[in-house]
Amino acid sequence: MSQKVISFHYTLKDDKGAVIESSKGGEAMAVLTGSDSILPKVEKTLLAMGIGDKKSVKLSADEAYGPYDERLVGQAGRNELPEQLEVGMQFTAQQGAHMSIVTVTAFDDNVVHLDANHPLAGKALEFDLEVTGSRDATAEELSHGHAHGPGGHHHH
Repeated sequence: MSQKVISFHYTLKDDKGAVIESSKGGEAMAVLTGSDSILPKVEKTLLAMGIGDKKSVKLSADEAYGPYDERLVGQAGRNELPEQLEVGMQFTAQQGAHMSIVTVTAFDDNVVHLDANHPLAGKALEFDLEVTGSRDATAEELSHGHAHGPGGHHHH
């Protein structure tokens, strides 16, 4: 099966139905299938849908961003991070060959508390999906590993 670029709107909700984020009212998201750029169960659902179809898919914490891992919570010296600091700020951190996003959870004059878990780790989620377009991926998209154009990656 050839790889596709699927355009879709989504609304992401927690397990209590509270909306976390949504693309509705904005540009549809575009994804290159088979590029590991979205959660596998969401991609599988999108592949089974046609243009105009709407569907909800529920994901356990393991199917979404995995369990919350206390080992990914730590501290850094206040002098190791930028002067302008706010709770909720995120930084990219290198851990061996792996890059991760760390979030500032608290700080004082000496210590910054950091969390490298995905912000949605440990949470069951629900995606409301609506497919707005589907097409074969271009050779350039396949070589770059992501969708181009509206809702996808833009080269400047």
